[in-house]
Amino acid sequence: PLSLSCIFNLFLGRNLQLLGKGCQSPDQGLNPGGREVIQNSKEVLSLLQEKNPAFKPVLAVIQAGEDNLMQEINQKLAEEAGLNITHICLPADSSEDEIVCEILKKNKDLNLLRFCCWTSCVAHNKILLLLLLPNPKIPRVTDVNLGKLVRGDAHDCFVSPVARAVIELLEKSGVNLDGKKILVIGAHGSLEATLQCLFQRKGSMTMSSQWKAPQLQSKLHEADVVIFGSPKPEEVPLSWIQQGTTVLNCSHDFLSGKWLQSGSPGIHGHSLIAEDVSLLAAALRIQNMVGSGRRWLREQQYRRWKLHCLKLQPLSPVPSDIEISRAQTPKAVDVLAKEIGLLEDEIEIYGRSKAKVRLSLLERLKDQADGKYVLVAGITPTPLGEGKSTVTIGLVQAMTAHLNVNSFACLRQPSQGPTFGVKGGAAGGGYAQVIPMEEFNLHLTGDIHAITAANNLLAAAIDTRILHENTQTDKALYNRLVPSVNGIREFSKIQLARLKKLGINKTDPSSLTEDEMRKFARLDIDPATITWQRVLDTNDRFLRKITGRGTQRKAQFDIAVASEIMAVLALTDSLKDMKERLGRMVVASDKNGQPVTADDLGVTGALTVLMKDAIKPNLMQTLEGTPVFVHAGPFANIAHGNSSVLADKIALKLVGEEGFVVTEAGFGADIGMEKFFNIKCRASGLVPNVVVLVATVRALKMHGGGPSVTAGVPLKKEYTEENLQLVADGCCNLKKQIQIAQLFGVPVVVALNVFKTDTRAEIDLVCELAKQAGAFDAVPCYHWSVGGKGSVDLAWAVSEAAHKGSRFQFLYDVQLPIVEKIRTIAQAVYGARDIELSSEAQSKINRYTEQGFGNLPICMAKTHLSLSHQPDKKGVPKDFILPITDVRASIGAGFIYPLVGTMSTMPGLPTRPCFYDIDLDTETEQVQGLF
Repeated sequence: PLSLSCIFNLFLGRNLQLLGKGCQSPDQGLNPGGREVIQNSKEVLSLLQEKNPAFKPVLAVIQAGEDNLMQEINQKLAEEAGLNITHICLPADSSEDEIVCEILKKNKDLNLLRFCCWTSCVAHNKILLLLLLPNPKIPRVTDVNLGKLVRGDAHDCFVSPVARAVIELLEKSGVNLDGKKILVIGAHGSLEATLQCLFQRKGSMTMSSQWKAPQLQSKLHEADVVIFGSPKPEEVPLSWIQQGTTVLNCSHDFLSGKWLQSGSPGIHGHSLIAEDVSLLAAALRIQNMVGSGRRWLREQQYRRWKLHCLKLQPLSPVPSDIEISRAQTPKAVDVLAKEIGLLEDEIEIYGRSKAKVRLSLLERLKDQADGKYVLVAGITPTPLGEGKSTVTIGLVQAMTAHLNVNSFACLRQPSQGPTFGVKGGAAGGGYAQVIPMEEFNLHLTGDIHAITAANNLLAAAIDTRILHENTQTDKALYNRLVPSVNGIREFSKIQLARLKKLGINKTDPSSLTEDEMRKFARLDIDPATITWQRVLDTNDRFLRKITGRGTQRKAQFDIAVASEIMAVLALTDSLKDMKERLGRMVVASDKNGQPVTADDLGVTGALTVLMKDAIKPNLMQTLEGTPVFVHAGPFANIAHGNSSVLADKIALKLVGEEGFVVTEAGFGADIGMEKFFNIKCRASGLVPNVVVLVATVRALKMHGGGPSVTAGVPLKKEYTEENLQLVADGCCNLKKQIQIAQLFGVPVVVALNVFKTDTRAEIDLVCELAKQAGAFDAVPCYHWSVGGKGSVDLAWAVSEAAHKGSRFQFLYDVQLPIVEKIRTIAQAVYGARDIELSSEAQSKINRYTEQGFGNLPICMAKTHLSLSHQPDKKGVPKDFILPITDVRASIGAGFIYPLVGTMSTMPGLPTRPCFYDIDLDTETEQVQGLF
């Protein structure tokens, strides 16, 4: 069944009974109007289920106290309408806490469409009304709901079935309510407020009173219509009611027939409406539920968001990124979530501006068509910066805040290594960034910390296992691995899986032979083959080489985002898939050359527990209040360099078929884009529609032969003055990157990130050369200085390119030998003449092929500063041999990664790291100096 939120209808009083003279069943007591309501509900529900076969709403009823007749009514009417129903009966003396506990328990059942609650006293209802929050998709009886009713938004709120029944019965009895004086006596809470609103909308003058009010008699004399909302006390005589007054009694003594049976004096002379309010209300309750379901299904279809975008007031000169970020007040993240169609129970809020999104959303929207898929890549990076993140944010701000098109940005979470090192923040920049930028750049929701903990737990498990196998006999080792606890000895779940892998079909630990015990207990890890390293999310060159205490094994630390667990997080599509990938991770080989996995070490379940929250994408927002997912952050030079598949998939569902999801690939197109296509798209099954290729005039000048740039030193005149020749020469790199994108059959739009020193002639030259090289379009962008409106032209170009259509194809067949796949990338993407394998690299390739891993895609670990392996070679190097010094395998993530030249997986800090400028104002707790 589809996941639907619950509605709570709160009914006052102890015991609802059928109205009338001896009616014993719903069939006998339901008037023609009620019968028509049920028949209509049945027809609507049948039509909804015909179009949506998975739509199976359930009516859940919680009742405090015995009321078999009301249970029978609900059961009968629900069955007639074609609804499933579940009933929970609590003792009549149930406390408020017990009732609330049961409601909250049922509220977690996402299969329920509606949830009715009978309570035994008015006090319970008041408490429950305070506890229930309005749902963004299906309204409930709450203060917010009543506020909508008062404003006249009846189409967007829930109207009490009892109140509706009162109005309908009066009108069907021929009572003209316009101009009449209505007195509602003894009603409480939401029923009283709803009746007042409905009567006033009919043109009536409404009065309310309680039975013991001193002015009751005078009000009764004035009233044209009297509504009894609770039993009439004996001390209030009917003679107080003027002759000719219309009376409708909703109280329970009347519903059970007691009032009529008592022959109450004074009844004659009044227009008594002897119709069954409770039965008609029950029918209307069913109708409300079906209507709620129809509204819910309609909301699941594509719609343009009603997004409250944040206004920008750009300043000149443009302030620092953190000043801009701090000057904007972000929306509360739960407000943003509601605007883009997320349900309350689909987000987990972290503070005020961040939230995790639960994967259950994918099941709810599984039939929703995906939006358009856009990748932002760039030319080969330079120290001058290209601004891919800024373009990504500027593009979605333009689409959503200025063109009213649903769009989502999906970014990687930045590592704290570069944040405190040399690069600074990664939230975009200027008036196109994610806010709050300090929360984006520091910790976020702890995903990288979870990866660090999981990675290092696995590393500890490896060394621990080697130690204990080296110091214990087979029997002692086996007894400790499968201990007797309270006289019971049994294998754990993951140990049973290892037995199955070994071909030992036994479940009783005492039944294994000595040889089977040895095979089970000993992994026989070859220390020389261990590839799993410890990680830390800090740039620390002194951890590049370490020697274990008490052992001669040499190892190292990697930066946390280089961990295979980060790659697993980025490529997985479900919790189940993540667990399987974690279990498949190969950490070493045994002494017979067979792979040793996390499953073999028995640590997979623990790793999954550490990662269970990290798998949920993080929701944030741009400066203009448009949505952003920040999730996963693998480096692009030493990993595959893209944000998570899950973030992209969820975003594609949320934007709908006319919307756009814009995601970013790390570094140049030859690095991040190639891996996006060949690795990420294989894992996700998603097909990109457009590539946005980012360039800057001054970066192109460097590729054209411009002088070197030193951090902290003013730029030379070649970069600040017009130089068309340098620009033209540097466009060779832009042309090459366009050609790389065309290898995959995806249209390219060039986004020229404009700086204030760029001249019109330089801008026009780049755009013209880009289009000559095969780009669909080339557009100058000004989002850094003015926000989304500076990228409206880019948004139009991307939209047009997306509708042109993509002829996407992979670069190579994964069934090719590992060497041939490496050679294909080197020659077709980098422009190399050939590759050269070291003996170690060839040995690793042979081993991985023998182990059955030869059919995985390739993730090249290469410098990002050049198309070649030499960082100082700018432009488009030619006729070079690409050296493959080593080859490693990330089996859990699902790729082989060759190391090109000398590649460090643990960066170091520069002479003057960014941390010199970072500080905290201890009075305001504001971060200072962060980019």
